[in-house]
Amino acid sequence: MKHEFQQLSPHILIMHAEHETDRPILAAITGERRTLLMDAGNSPAHAELFRQEMAKRGMRQPELIVLTHWHWDHSFGMATWKVPVIAHEGTAEVLGNLAGRSWSDDDLEELVLTGTVSDESAQHIRLEYGDNRNITVVKPDIVFTESINVDLGGVTCELSHVGGDHSADSCILHVKEDNVLFLGDVLGPSVYGGPRQYSSTGFLNLLGLAYGYNAQWVVESHGIPMSTEEFRADLAPWERLARIVDVFGHNRERVVKELKDYLKLQELPADLLQGVEYFLAGSK
Repeated sequence: MKHEFQQLSPHILIMHAEHETDRPILAAITGERRTLLMDAGNSPAHAELFRQEMAKRGMRQPELIVLTHWHWDHSFGMATWKVPVIAHEGTAEVLGNLAGRSWSDDDLEELVLTGTVSDESAQHIRLEYGDNRNITVVKPDIVFTESINVDLGGVTCELSHVGGDHSADSCILHVKEDNVLFLGDVLGPSVYGGPRQYSSTGFLNLLGLAYGYNAQWVVESHGIPMSTEEFRADLAPWERLARIVDVFGHNRERVVKELKDYLKLQELPADLLQGVEYFLAGSK
């Protein structure tokens, strides 16, 4: 499994996402005094790849980790790093509840049945870990409620709780001096505990929040870093879709027609058609 690395800005190195086993972007943010890691990786193997790349570049290894949310792909590499972890109180609560589980096939089936994880996540866990699932879930060391600032020495990182459909504990990380905004998965639909769905109003609020930073780079955990201009262009159809659903609610036919007219298309692409269903589900 090959990963790409990118020096995104003067203080930030990222390892790009890989989708086969749902590995999100990891970021090392280095100041004059310490290095902070954004998200821990989905496994020891994932974490080790980033550790090796940092060592190869002569970078200081992380002394702190921040988590964007609790989901397994962002947190299950925590124990590997053996450094203090900062997370929202909601993240700490869920990870505490998951600590000590066996992660056997029977255990995964139970977690899927209770809506704790999705069937897709269970499949990715099997792919990432194989049959020997020696998974250690660790509770965070430093817990916050609204936001927390971390001074790395000439580089300030602000981790802020924003919530959203994807996960109630979702946070965003702003690296102020480099003006890089890490969104985690905040703009994703809900994935656990029922059908996938978006709240159009909630989605628009989060989008407005992200736009307000006017960041040099906007980074979604399973996407590709974009400038604010690229990000706005990429999200424009989704923003319009959310606004249409806000107005026309459950009228699927009208929602589809309005979006086709806006995009000047005869047929909507598959991802937007799926988005229509997510937003309509969220408007009930």
